[in-house]
Amino acid sequence: MRFIHAADIHLDSPLQGLSAYDDAPAAMLRNATRLAFSALVDQAIEAQVDFVVIAGDLYDGQWKDYNTGVFFCREMGRLRRAGIRAYVLFGNHDAESEMTTKLVLPDNVHCFSSRQPQVFTLDDLKVALHGQSFRTKATTDDLTMGYRAPLAGHYNIGVLHTALEGHAAHDRYAPCTLDGLFAKGYGYWALGHVHEYQDWRRNGSTVVFPGNLQGRSIREAGRRGAVLVNVDDAGHASTQRLFIDVLRWEGVEVDACGCDNLQDVVQRIGRALEEVLSIDANVPRAVRVSVKGRSRAHGELFGLENQLRYEVLGRIADIGNDRLWLEKVRVGTQGHEDAAEAEGRFDALAELEEILREAQGDAEFLAELRTELTPFLSKVQGELTSLVPALDEARQGHLAPLIDSVAPGLLAHIAKAG
Repeated sequence: MRFIHAADIHLDSPLQGLSAYDDAPAAMLRNATRLAFSALVDQAIEAQVDFVVIAGDLYDGQWKDYNTGVFFCREMGRLRRAGIRAYVLFGNHDAESEMTTKLVLPDNVHCFSSRQPQVFTLDDLKVALHGQSFRTKATTDDLTMGYRAPLAGHYNIGVLHTALEGHAAHDRYAPCTLDGLFAKGYGYWALGHVHEYQDWRRNGSTVVFPGNLQGRSIREAGRRGAVLVNVDDAGHASTQRLFIDVLRWEGVEVDACGCDNLQDVVQRIGRALEEVLSIDANVPRAVRVSVKGRSRAHGELFGLENQLRYEVLGRIADIGNDRLWLEKVRVGTQGHEDAAEAEGRFDALAELEEILREAQGDAEFLAELRTELTPFLSKVQGELTSLVPALDEARQGHLAPLIDSVAPGLLAHIAKAG
């Protein structure tokens, strides 16, 4: 017996973070959750599974119009014609209280009641599915307390939308514990709500969060999809992840250590982007590039985030932006550790560095710092002032909140310019 376990599909929920960019794939952003769900149905039909389980948040909330429901009926009709049943549990986003519009579903679709725990038995497979949908969004009781004991002679599957223990990042809906799930004695727990893949195994029982089907922002980066479950005659379950997402969000971290200038950093970013596409090359990517590390290029990068963004867009255009889009570039580099070289070459820089260092935590010195810096600030050229807007703040005497953030980049930039 085999089945697919999916959750957190959020049909027609828009992808976020790319719509402001002219070259963004508008149609894919608008239809990604539908495309991913259709791909899931394709996988179910190709694998000839016996049934599909959806463990909550099929919908993202009340439909904007009936088209969402029509689309779901069409995809379930494809499963029906392939002889595949579907078992749907509703979670916090599509709780009964949230959904005021509905359609009659194809007869191969079975929805768990929100009134009390319900058991669906598949006599031909000797399978029992236990579950309860959310009646209201804010369901904070442990629903598993009402789930029936395992049905004798059947492979028992628990379906549940839950925060589970230790998932503080998610709203604590239908909380329960791993120990409580394993104690129930079911062969498999099909969970939903947590958007990251996780699984646990103990004493012949398997507990799985498949993660959400399609990432919708950079906060949901990495491969996304569902789980194919095979159960042998002895009741042992094996799982295989199915990567379904049609557009993938990726966080690309680039270490600028060893880079001497902007060009070196851009080349390193280009190599990192090509490496991202080496895995699942057919899946388009939306990337956030973060440049970090101590580097001699820090002074040149300081204040040039916008230029660096366009440099990255240039590399993406070279690679082929039909597969790659830029969500954001973040610069978090630091000046090179070898600051002694700069001190040896620039007496004025060394003096400024010492002043800035002493200023930290010295209220009386901060009051005098403006006078001390006046000769230096009067010699700063307009180009540097436009590059480092914080210098205008220094001229006005607003120094204390700027020292920690401005000093490293300022010193690195002046050292490199010299």
